[in-house]
Amino acid sequence: MNFQDTPTPCFIVDEAKLFSNLETLASVKARTDCKILLALKGFAMWPLFPIIGKFLDGVCASSPWEARLGREEFGGEVHAFAAAYSGDDFAELLTLCDEIDFNSFAQFKKFRSRIAGVSPALGLRINPECSTQDHAIYDPCAPKSRLGITRDQFDGESLDGISGLHFHTLCEQNVDALETTLKAVEEKFGEFLPQMEWVNFGGGHHITRADYDVDRLCELINAFKAKYGVQVILEPGEAVALNAGVLIASVLDIVHNEMDIAILDTSCTCHMPDVLEMPYRPVITGAGEPGEKAHTVRLAGLSCLAGDVIGDYSFDQPLKPGDQIEFLDMAHYTMVKTTFFNGIQHPAIAIQRGDEIDVVREFNYQDYKNRLA
Repeated sequence: MNFQDTPTPCFIVDEAKLFSNLETLASVKARTDCKILLALKGFAMWPLFPIIGKFLDGVCASSPWEARLGREEFGGEVHAFAAAYSGDDFAELLTLCDEIDFNSFAQFKKFRSRIAGVSPALGLRINPECSTQDHAIYDPCAPKSRLGITRDQFDGESLDGISGLHFHTLCEQNVDALETTLKAVEEKFGEFLPQMEWVNFGGGHHITRADYDVDRLCELINAFKAKYGVQVILEPGEAVALNAGVLIASVLDIVHNEMDIAILDTSCTCHMPDVLEMPYRPVITGAGEPGEKAHTVRLAGLSCLAGDVIGDYSFDQPLKPGDQIEFLDMAHYTMVKTTFFNGIQHPAIAIQRGDEIDVVREFNYQDYKNRLA
């Protein structure tokens, strides 16, 4: 695609690539009869919900605002989990959700009395204490984690009203990590599984990645269902939008301090914070590793944060002001995490349909101002 006529910065989600991901997820549903929910924390571009809703069962939310977005715009089931609920938040979630999961027995006992008549299903998040990744910031099973009830804190005598268990331990991982986790779940919580109606395997499953073992995933789900007689739920966010979007930015200036540094009209701290948090190195169309191509340059944002640096890349030709940069795989955990830090222009949001780009949202000064008072 030639994005020269697209305003920058701009997030662009390719409808066809999204559709391809959804077909893969739908095949898992068809082969296992599991439920798959869109994790709004990863991808919440609601203009695309009518498409996603044709394939998935609903959404999972981490707050009343996410739950309301799911209820109003998605149309399927709405499930919720948060590390803790305030009284007001829980009251609102009761009007929005089909299922609410608690992070502790204390919260469950506190709010159980508020539920009467027709009510959402209630669940507990467990922590199998089984780390399968190296990123502590994204590891719910890290030592002293606040997420999930560990076995030594699990009160098996207080499950009246609980219909399911929920665990979420993965981050961008293949099915081998899930298989390891399931063994830990069964070892520590297996005695309670036959009492449950459903078990939520959480998110972090990279199901739509090219090398993901979908066959093995289906085998694990079907075996778990057969053994315990439960409904299995998955809640991917990243897998829904993996490789389905780009962020288009423009070069504003080139400065030199021991090396050429291109200042862009985007910012990693404002628009792609996982570059700093994870950290990870975005892939750029036409760019190579430092020194791989003729001209190496550091790409940096325009914020006042000294560390607003995306990384060092090489190009066949030297960059110049006005050139466009295409960052790949920028649909998930970008739009949902952007900020208005420094009052920097927020990226527009667009949908690519074939050769057409439809800009569905642009931001202005009032959007920035109205966040502050």
